[in-house]
Amino acid sequence: MKNYSKVNVSGTDRTELHDTLGLTGAEVSVNFMPAGAGVPFVHAHKQNEEIYIILEGKGCMEIDGERIALEANDFLRVSPEAKRQLSASADESIKYLCIQVKCGSLEEYTANDAVMA
Repeated sequence: MKNYSKVNVSGTDRTELHDTLGLTGAEVSVNFMPAGAGVPFVHAHKQNEEIYIILEGKGCMEIDGERIALEANDFLRVSPEAKRQLSASADESIKYLCIQVKCGSLEEYTANDAVMA
């Protein structure tokens, strides 16, 4: 078995990578919404914080009643309990990554987690 997984997601509106890459510690999705579209429901999470990385376009996220404008190169972290809903702008599509990880689970990172091979 190889120590890596690779997938190409070009041309899809939404791809959840937990199954396609065999992820075990995070959920990552690649998403595209056309202008005027949005997630059709408000939601929160039990345990997972979300990190949104805006790759292209514009939109907004409503979080606990506050409207936050989003554009390319923005990063947004949302706590599990926050009520959220994402939408593309009325006149521009949005492409983004959403990363979900268990809140408070990060124990080591970057150089502290690396070992010389």
